[in-house]
Amino acid sequence: MFAENGAYITEIDVCIDQITERYFCRCVFDTRALKIPIDAFKQKVALLADEVDMDYQLRASSEKPRVLIAVSKYDHCLNVLLTKWKSGALQVDIVGVFSNHEDCRGIVEWHGLPYHHLPITPDTKPQQEAQIIGLMDQYKVDLLVLARYMQVLSNDLCDQLKGRAINIHHSFLPGFKGAKPYHQAYDRGVKVIGATAHYVTSDLDEGPIITQEVRPIDHGDSVEELVHMGHDTEATALARAVRMHSEMRVLLNGHRTIIL
Repeated sequence: MFAENGAYITEIDVCIDQITERYFCRCVFDTRALKIPIDAFKQKVALLADEVDMDYQLRASSEKPRVLIAVSKYDHCLNVLLTKWKSGALQVDIVGVFSNHEDCRGIVEWHGLPYHHLPITPDTKPQQEAQIIGLMDQYKVDLLVLARYMQVLSNDLCDQLKGRAINIHHSFLPGFKGAKPYHQAYDRGVKVIGATAHYVTSDLDEGPIITQEVRPIDHGDSVEELVHMGHDTEATALARAVRMHSEMRVLLNGHRTIIL
């Protein structure tokens, strides 16, 4: 279908899951020699998808996903995302930042972005999460990025955001879930620490893994040193995950991901 309509393929990656017998493909093509209008080509793709029972997404490479960032007090992941966005290394459109604290307002507004302070208590959690959904609707957000946002999202919100919310967890999952993973790593005497970027699900720290980064350590490193060293792995893993998602390289395969 691509060749007969003048859609010249410039990049293609495929994967076949032998267990589920599912076929995954990411295809990039040039439309300059397209023989029919792009809308007509999209209709042909839709007809083919119906015929073979195919789930698909079709997007112009020039379209940038609209991203909303959530942060609490730690700003290292936020800083890297903003820097890469400003430099053009991250092909997304960051539309704003929200936080349950005021700590990161200065750096966000310095970058010319709106900063939304959404304080939260156990009693006000439903109202605060309604505000989050309101911001996503207001800005027409495609992806929510939790850049060390230290609040657990409700099951209902997680379900609403399936496949379009990425979290960074400061450990090499599935080890050391929950709070204070660096303290857990220190207590166990591990020789590497890591960070994991994954899609958000209602199962805490159990979402499909997108990227992971590790760094070697030894017995002489204190917990405080592990925390500071971990900042690099966290920021790198999250930025890579956002980039791969924005380039439509991440395909969900049950509880796993296929990276093409």
